[in-house]
Amino acid sequence: MRTSRRSPAHLQNGAAYLFLLPWLIGFFCLTLGPMIGSLYLSLTKYNLLNAPEWIGFANYAELFTNDDKFTQSLSVTFKYVFMSVPLRLIFALLVAMALNKGIRALGVYRTVYYVPSLLGGSVAISIVWRQLFGGDGAINRFLGWFGVKGPYWISHPDYIMYPIVTLAVWQFGSSMVIFLAGLKQVPSDLYEASQVDGAGKLRQFFRITLPLLTPVIFFNLIMTVINSFQAFTPAYVIGDGSGGPLDASLFYTLYLYLEGFAYFNMGYASALAWIILAIIALLTGIIFATSRYWVFYGDGKEGR
Repeated sequence: MRTSRRSPAHLQNGAAYLFLLPWLIGFFCLTLGPMIGSLYLSLTKYNLLNAPEWIGFANYAELFTNDDKFTQSLSVTFKYVFMSVPLRLIFALLVAMALNKGIRALGVYRTVYYVPSLLGGSVAISIVWRQLFGGDGAINRFLGWFGVKGPYWISHPDYIMYPIVTLAVWQFGSSMVIFLAGLKQVPSDLYEASQVDGAGKLRQFFRITLPLLTPVIFFNLIMTVINSFQAFTPAYVIGDGSGGPLDASLFYTLYLYLEGFAYFNMGYASALAWIILAIIALLTGIIFATSRYWVFYGDGKEGR
């Protein structure tokens, strides 16, 4: 009579699933489950008080045909993304290049520049930013020293985007650390060979540094775009929680929050959530599709 014994491979697989169990529970219960629930709610009329009422695609039809705030929130969000993402990446790259010069106490500088990424998304920092850009805040006082009358940054629809974008650029630390790691991987002999050929610093940057950094730029671009579309706290605090003035700070996430938790249109808010998910997925797919033309991996082949 034979006794069945499990092979070491089966034991290893069982141990792996055991260690993965907490993550699997979290994924199915806290991520996938709520996503399926929100997809169902997006096809219903639900106000958190009564049972959901099935209405099909009526919420989506309402969004695209009869909701000016939906269009405005998309416009504001895209404006924010197109302004903040390039500025943040450029600033992060410049600081990373400055820190890559072999300066002393590099770890201290790296930590100091990274701290804003940890604090920048908090309510406290957004309140500080609101005070800085207030009518009599530090920014306008600084401009007054040079005889320049600063605008009403917070209360004017033409200027409120600038404090919010500035706050986003100030949180460049995470991108900077990744850029710095990428710069450390660029072979120094390439710079030495280019110097022998008479290449200056600017030519070295565009011919050596930038091409070899494109994989890092690609990663930072993807992550920054996704995070920018999810910006909420600065718009809520600086824009006074209502998207003002004149809906100039009505970010998409803020509009979603107002519909769901201020007006209790949870079904409508769920439809908004799935639309922004589709937009982020589409833009991410476009970036991946175009990466084959500009991402260079250093092995003589471009990104696929």
